Amino acid sequence: MKFPVSIYRDEDGMYIADCAVIPGCVSQGKTEEEAEANIADAIRECLAARGELNLPLTVITREVEVAV
Repeated sequence: MKFPVSIYRDEDGMYIADCAVIPGCVSQGKTEEEAEANIADAIRECLAARGELNLPLTVITREVEVAV
């Protein structure tokens, strides 16, 4: 399965990876590549935990247009 993830650099120089369609699914790494590998592991673990708790595996996401 494919999941959308966001990767960004924080103020300490770490790369944060977030999978917004899975609540609480966040990881990090010293490089973008490490953060991507770590979020893949986190996704697997989050899906397993949500499945054991009989929670929906993912949540609904939408794009919202905002004038700036």
